[in-house]
Amino acid sequence: MLKTCANRFSQRCDVWRCLSTKPVQMNIFDRNAKRLQKERAALSADVALFDYLKEEVGYRLADRVFDIKREFKSAADIGCNRGYISRHILAECVEHLTLTDTSATMLEQAQGTPGLKMRKLVQDEEELEFEDNSLDLVISSLSLHWVNDLPGCFAKIMRSLKPDGVFIASLFGGDTLYELRSSLQLAELERKGGISPHISPFTQIRDVGSLLNQAGFTLCTIDTDELVIGYPSMFELMWDLKGMAESNAALNRPAHLSREIMLAASAIYNELYAKPNEQGIPATFQIIYFVGWKPGPNQPQPLPRGTGDVSLKDLGSIVEKSGKIKMPQE
Repeated sequence: MLKTCANRFSQRCDVWRCLSTKPVQMNIFDRNAKRLQKERAALSADVALFDYLKEEVGYRLADRVFDIKREFKSAADIGCNRGYISRHILAECVEHLTLTDTSATMLEQAQGTPGLKMRKLVQDEEELEFEDNSLDLVISSLSLHWVNDLPGCFAKIMRSLKPDGVFIASLFGGDTLYELRSSLQLAELERKGGISPHISPFTQIRDVGSLLNQAGFTLCTIDTDELVIGYPSMFELMWDLKGMAESNAALNRPAHLSREIMLAASAIYNELYAKPNEQGIPATFQIIYFVGWKPGPNQPQPLPRGTGDVSLKDLGSIVEKSGKIKMPQE
């Protein structure tokens, strides 16, 4: 009897040990709710009125693709929404572009430039199904900030890229809508003594670099941009966020936001962030752009350690002898 109990306990310890070493994915966002939000926005008669932000970011991201002097045979746009990148990608730059999104209606509305060969797939960013080493380019604009498993998504993108393939994307950064976030939090603290997650959490720029390196990307470059847009009041801002399909989709989001909290938050927003002698309120959108390359044999490689023939301590004398910079004497 004691021997049987000991064996069972040992087996349970082995299971717990395996579970403790296995990475656990934390689900923060409701992916089905986000899909429904996209469907609802795409079916709206005035959906084009809310394209201004994503259209601008898609244009800027497409411009970064043009900076790479290479013709891409096969590319994929992950989370394409209404085709904010594809409408700016030229056939001379990309031969064949695959568009993916969770919303079938948005995917249907996506259009490309003349001559661009396109294929459309209803596919979740968390469940990408591209063949290994099949893509020269992967792009994504303002979609990956709703992905629960970003490390897994980046790893799948890495596997789908050919050697020396490139991953170019943009997403909302941590400072996005900080005015709205703080206004709602202050209103709830004053009236309820606590806060609820009304604004979804966004990725910090320092985390993006770590995730790219963890997935195996090299030659990574990351930069940020801030777009400040004016609105008549907080209510127009929230209405536009709904039209963009950027409403809160966190799993722990509250089911209802009371009228009292909304009015108080609007007053706080105006008091803290409205500029003097100007009507309306500003809303900040922080955009993180990043580029990562899959390792390839033709990429620049650092020299082996110890092959340098110039010491850094002699750099000052070398520059002084060249006559370009006069070093101060100690």
